[in-house]
Amino acid sequence: MKLSLNTATVKRLTLAEAVAGCVDAGITGIGVWRDRVAEAGGGAAAAKIIGDAGLVVTSLCRGGFFTRPGWEADNRAAITEAAELGTRELVLVVGGLAPDSRDLPGARALVLDALEQLVPHAREVGVRLAIEPLHPMFCADRAVVSTLGQALDLASHFAPQEVGVVVDTYHVWWDPQLFEQIARAAGRISAYQVCDWTLPLPADVLLGRGHVGDGHIEFAPITAAVLAAGYEGHVEVEIFNEQIWAAPGNETIATVVSRHTTHFPEF
Repeated sequence: MKLSLNTATVKRLTLAEAVAGCVDAGITGIGVWRDRVAEAGGGAAAAKIIGDAGLVVTSLCRGGFFTRPGWEADNRAAITEAAELGTRELVLVVGGLAPDSRDLPGARALVLDALEQLVPHAREVGVRLAIEPLHPMFCADRAVVSTLGQALDLASHFAPQEVGVVVDTYHVWWDPQLFEQIARAAGRISAYQVCDWTLPLPADVLLGRGHVGDGHIEFAPITAAVLAAGYEGHVEVEIFNEQIWAAPGNETIATVVSRHTTHFPEF
């Protein structure tokens, strides 16, 4: 499978530096976070940096956070940026509970309402909204959608080309229904993101991701299921880890390539 580097994995590199690192390492795709787009001067400028290097933009991270004030304008801007970058996939981290709220059903209902408001604009510019379920430990603050099944239930209200889902190994590997739900996701997998579940978790659990092969996830059966569901895109490596961020970017990229070669050879 083709390899993509998510810019979050090399958080301290500029977009231009990350792109250059991909080219030097033979990586053909890049997943971009919006802070790197802003730093580069906007969607058109970022698209030129990436396009001139011959890379494919596999995703834009991120929209969502539907319980935050101003979410609609921010998401519309993210949709426009995705179109400018030339990527079809805008990753949505849907958001947690509203401030000072315990209304979990209400927060989940807001997700469908938000999708209904955003899909027409996304459809108009050729962008698919990609719901990313997050591990349940992030339910309160980051994503009230915790399983691939929940994400697919929401996506089912829309055409496959309008709303897709993200399969991120870090967030879904534990799910007893994972393989059933990946099969159900045929035609809707917007991105396949990988990193490993390592222990012990740090104090900030958001930063607990490791390089592929350093933790507890068995990647081969998940990858096989994603391919069987018809996914033809890149494997996008997205890691949040302070120690990895502190390492030289070229070393991190070399490790990403090495682990990809080791853990995805049959694909």
